[in-house]
Formats: sequence, structure tokens, C-alpha cells
Amino acid sequence: MLSKEDQRRFEQITRQLRESDPEFFARLDHRTRARRGRYLMLLTIVLWASLPAMTVLAGRLAGAVCAVVLLANAALMWRFRRRWL
Repeated sequence: MLSKEDQRRFEQITRQLRESDPEFFARLDHRTRARRGRYLMLLTIVLWASLPAMTVLAGRLAGAVCAVVLLANAALMWRFRRRWL
């Protein structure tokens, strides 16, 4: 955690970088979003793969609730796929 003075300096450096080289800053931002998207996709795949085991171990109701949540997650990821890729 940065102190308030260090945080202010960091924001100032970031602002100057954004103003002086916007292309670099845009590339950096795109890489961060792509990495986040890959992690979310991996998490979704792992949760879908664990759904049958969860249904057996926790019961049908828990499996059904988990499936509904995962379907909503998949729909949102499909809707906003441009952000993640």
C-alpha cells in the first residue's frame, strides 16, 4: 500500500505518461483487459467442469442454482466479449 504522497506521485507519473505517449498507454491497458478476460474464461470453464461433482455432493438444488449462475455468467461474457478479448 502506498502512502498518500507516493500515491499522488504515482498518479502524476501515470498522467504524464498518458499525455506524452497515448499509444503505449492504450497498448498497456489492452493487455491488462485481455489477461483479465483469460482468467475469467478459465474460471468459467473450471466452474462448468465442477458442476456435475457439485450436483452429486451438494444436491440437485445446489447444482441447479450453480447452473443458473453459470448460465448468467456465460451470457454476460458473451454479451461483453469485446471487452474480454
